[in-house]
Amino acid sequence: MEEKKILAIFGGSFNPPLNSHFSLAQQIVNEYENIEKVIFVPVNSKYQKEGLLENEHRYNMLKLVCNKNSDFIVSDIELKQQKQLYTIETLELLQKEYPNNILCFTIGTDNLKGFSKWESADKLVNKFKILVLERDEDDMNEIIEKDNFLLEHKKSFIKLKRNIRSNISSTFVREKIRREKSIRYLTPDEVYYYIKENNLY
Repeated sequence: MEEKKILAIFGGSFNPPLNSHFSLAQQIVNEYENIEKVIFVPVNSKYQKEGLLENEHRYNMLKLVCNKNSDFIVSDIELKQQKQLYTIETLELLQKEYPNNILCFTIGTDNLKGFSKWESADKLVNKFKILVLERDEDDMNEIIEKDNFLLEHKKSFIKLKRNIRSNISSTFVREKIRREKSIRYLTPDEVYYYIKENNLY
């Protein structure tokens, strides 16, 4: 029987999407031969985050880039909802959409620290794998050792090899736009021109 292929789920606001988002996603596909594709899942604008651009624009920017890379998919599964979904709800909907794949949810170590308090955290680790990206000076194993819940479910967490470390954030890029500075090379060209054409931020 053929081994099920893994889809890595990459959630975020993507406000706007950056080169670092896509280089990280490409690295995930490159590093793990069983990972078939990365699915970008932008959060709904109902998510309580200041300055979050409309769903349509963030989806379109991701789509422009993902359409040119067969390793990437963008999903509007959260954007179609009338409420902001919990991670477990999003993953369960995606699993119905991709029943022949294993889903692996991607988080940073900043989110790992509070993971045990997430809605249905036990269900999350039992049904899905969690791919962890180490941020700054964080060490995934040290964080897990200090938390009983994480320690109990240690096998559910996979550390990303040879992390790409980038201090560039979407907040930094939006600030550059507001100050009328160039964001070339911080975002893909498709995103750069889309922002200019639509006069965003």
